[in-house]
Amino acid sequence: MDVKTQSLGAAPPAAAGPRTGDGWGSFAWFLVKLLLAVLAFRVFVFSPFSIPSESMLPRLMNGDYLLAAKWPYGISRHSLPFDLALPEGRLLAATPERGDIVIFKHPVDRRDYIKRVIGLPGDRVAVRGGEVVLNGARVARVRAQDALVPVSPNTGCAWGGDIERAADGSEACRYGAFRETLPGGGPSFRVLDFGRTGADDFAEVTVPEGALFVMGDNRDSSLDSRFPASPGEGVGFVAQDLLVGRAAVIVWSTDGSADWLKPWTWFTAARWDRIGELL
Repeated sequence: MDVKTQSLGAAPPAAAGPRTGDGWGSFAWFLVKLLLAVLAFRVFVFSPFSIPSESMLPRLMNGDYLLAAKWPYGISRHSLPFDLALPEGRLLAATPERGDIVIFKHPVDRRDYIKRVIGLPGDRVAVRGGEVVLNGARVARVRAQDALVPVSPNTGCAWGGDIERAADGSEACRYGAFRETLPGGGPSFRVLDFGRTGADDFAEVTVPEGALFVMGDNRDSSLDSRFPASPGEGVGFVAQDLLVGRAAVIVWSTDGSADWLKPWTWFTAARWDRIGELL
């Protein structure tokens, strides 16, 4: 009988190495899972947005980058990164609270806008002499400490402000401010008021079902629900189905002086005191 033997000390047969196809397949599956995780995070949790104007001064500044919470008002086609042509409506829909800072799609041109919720469905909203009147009662408003806004490449000084120069040569714009407190235990926040403008008087309207009345905190420099919906202009009533999310936290802020070719300016341009502020 023949018997196959292996001499003492001989190395065992080498194990077969991993096949190249298996390695690339595993890597591709990892990328798919990573992409799905990122997409789920953006759809259901948080999504980044930037502030391109001064309509929400003094709370938000041009050059602020923030995260918006996606889940508070429900999920819709506008929650998706590319605004895919999916059915209208929201899953797990919820109505914002008065005072929430919301991000929504413009009713006409579908650009991202950010404003503060003032009126909910069924509310009667008017503006008289620059003061908001909600359901027949003036919203509590008192004079507040002036807002001192640093002047920078992305933030100027509007007609209602006064330039002040510090000893180090830097400039800031001083605006008169008021503190409003919404009824029913609503939040308190500062608004800017430069003086009498055409938008300081707005006839009473009733907010329709499923809609919101929104305003910018910079009352004399905000195209909001006081103006008819028009591309790049006012927004009129904002349908809740256009909501994208609720502003949550400022994660970065820049004064606009950075030069992409000079990395050290990325840090000198940062407004470090604003980063991490909850909204």
